[in-house]
Amino acid sequence: MSDILKLLLFSTWESLYMVFFSVAIAAFFGIPLGILLFVTDNEQVLENGILNAILSWIVNIFRSVPFVILMIILLPFTRFLLGKAIGTTAAIVPLSIAAIPLVGRLTESALREIPKGVLEAALSMGASPYQIITKVLLPEGLPSIASGITITTINLVGYSAMAGVIGGGGLGHVAVRYGYNAFRPDIMLYTVAILIVMVQLMQMVGDAFIKHLSKNR
Repeated sequence: MSDILKLLLFSTWESLYMVFFSVAIAAFFGIPLGILLFVTDNEQVLENGILNAILSWIVNIFRSVPFVILMIILLPFTRFLLGKAIGTTAAIVPLSIAAIPLVGRLTESALREIPKGVLEAALSMGASPYQIITKVLLPEGLPSIASGITITTINLVGYSAMAGVIGGGGLGHVAVRYGYNAFRPDIMLYTVAILIVMVQLMQMVGDAFIKHLSKNR
């Protein structure tokens, strides 16, 4: 096996590692955030205008910061958490923080697609807010939430490549260090091709999962 092939395989693994754990963390925090944004909005089961406004403000701030700038801003925080600010594992911190607000907004949008009649029926039967969230909102919104996770995953593939440019490892690092800086356009093309294949496969898997969830509703 050639050195270039080994390098590409290892960097692909690094990129998948960054994306997988970042998506997992983003889903763990982002889905509850999206639910909270929805249920605290006007005329919802846990209406709270102040909390909703604060959460929306925080989400909008993080979503408006370009990812490269966010990575630089979070360097001290990443170093505090992990003891280092560069590397593949360190890149998961800014990737996750960038993805959490996106998952939150997409989850909120998914829940808004649920017909009001479904919620009103649950309320009329005396369902508690917890029951509405667990028995109505999540089951009804799951396919759309899964679609949001798929969109987030694809976005993180691109973000992970940007992370590699400033020390995050993965395919972005290979494209810059061994492709651009070494005047090897072929290596740059290889990395781009791998990223395209990754995105296509992730979209296919996401679409199949969403279709499965829709059939089992």
